Amino acid sequence: MAQIGKDIDLAKSFLEQGQLVGIPTETVYGLAGNALNPESVALIFETKNRPAFDPLILHTSSMDRVSDFVTEFPEKLLTLAEYVWPGPLTLLLPRKSIVPDLVTSGLERVAVRVPKHPLTLALLETLDFPLAAPSANPFGYISPTSPAHVNAQLGEKIPYILDGGPCEVGLESTIVGMEGAEIVIYRLGGLEIAEIEKLIGPVKIKDHSSSNPQAPGLLESHYSPRKPFILGNLKDLIGEHLEKKTDFAVLSFSDYYAEVSAGNQIALSPNKNLHEAAKNLFSAMRKLDEGKSDLILAELMPEEGLGRAINDRLKRAGAK
Repeated sequence: MAQIGKDIDLAKSFLEQGQLVGIPTETVYGLAGNALNPESVALIFETKNRPAFDPLILHTSSMDRVSDFVTEFPEKLLTLAEYVWPGPLTLLLPRKSIVPDLVTSGLERVAVRVPKHPLTLALLETLDFPLAAPSANPFGYISPTSPAHVNAQLGEKIPYILDGGPCEVGLESTIVGMEGAEIVIYRLGGLEIAEIEKLIGPVKIKDHSSSNPQAPGLLESHYSPRKPFILGNLKDLIGEHLEKKTDFAVLSFSDYYAEVSAGNQIALSPNKNLHEAAKNLFSAMRKLDEGKSDLILAELMPEEGLGRAINDRLKRAGAK
């Protein structure tokens, strides 16, 4: 299994050798490699079993360094970045040729962000290169929000995991770009739509039906547990599966159900706080997936604020 610790110099050494390291961010843990080294980037795809048509996010330590990798930075996106970074925002920007094709899956724009985690920012500041870092889990599975999650899934394939504790946001970054004069959200995430619109005006939310995504994390089936994951009205679903005598677990927003044993249900936020629900989502899904039940019953969150991004993950988890 991988070594887990807080040794930035050791993490740097592995990365400079072309190896991969688990890194903490405010969103989820990343599987990081030298973004300018095609061999390291290829190793990311191989380690995750990720299809080459699904691009990666480039992580760097500051806005100043972003200009090394992009040809232009539209004013509205610059305004957004100045306010949010470091934070859960990824921007799609026209790339310079220094960025390998494999990072962008051959697309003309690169996804770039400045993560908000002191350990990873300190690591990035010591490096002469940015990091390509998708979530540190096998492709399509539940995203990791702790070092233990990374070690359980990829610990035999990587030498080191930088231990930054549990992730504060718990959802991947919001991905934003422009099409002409229009601001487009390609992936809902940890930065709320209302926050973006308050800063730079109305946005369009991209509908994704293609198997060739324009940005990371957009395939229809994603963030999925191994067990069947069924979305709907929980009261109805519980009644139906009690009648069938199915062995099931329950993932709810805030309620507990007397008909279900305590060990077989998790409420994401008994206080009905969507930020708390987001932070707990992936760890709760993982815990139920590792339990003894045969399937997981779940419900959608209120379709407001972070609830929209949580629902996006829940729907993808249930898509087969």
